[in-house]
Amino acid sequence: MKNTILISLVSLLTLTACSKENNDKDNGLKRVVFDPGPLKFISNSLNPKKETMSALYGNEKALESLSEENKTPEAGTIMKLVTWKYHENPQYIGGTITGELVSIETVQADNTGNISYDIKNDLAKKTSPNKEERIQYFMSYRPVSRP
Repeated sequence: MKNTILISLVSLLTLTACSKENNDKDNGLKRVVFDPGPLKFISNSLNPKKETMSALYGNEKALESLSEENKTPEAGTIMKLVTWKYHENPQYIGGTITGELVSIETVQADNTGNISYDIKNDLAKKTSPNKEERIQYFMSYRPVSRP
């Protein structure tokens, strides 16, 4: 009986003595997961100077446009370039993970051939990127090949 009480007391002390350290390095930032919906992953890029990583998503028309040597998107093309800040992965040395969302840029070509560009992010809108340059940047991506 004494052993049971002693073991229970030691277990209780051990469990209450353990404290959870708060190693929250997010500084109040929230990671946003982007849902591409019906769009498929096409390619990605990394910008070490700005510490950002981007992923390009698009529909089948976008994949066809980027697979060919076209300089303009085909009619019906929808592409979204999603950019995040990246941070070191605390679980793996040398690895990076996505952090806060920087921007979502969209290029669409309607059935009549009109190409539109839109960016969702207040900071990026203030800098007002050159639409033609951004569209050409989109078109410079090459789809990743997967087995």
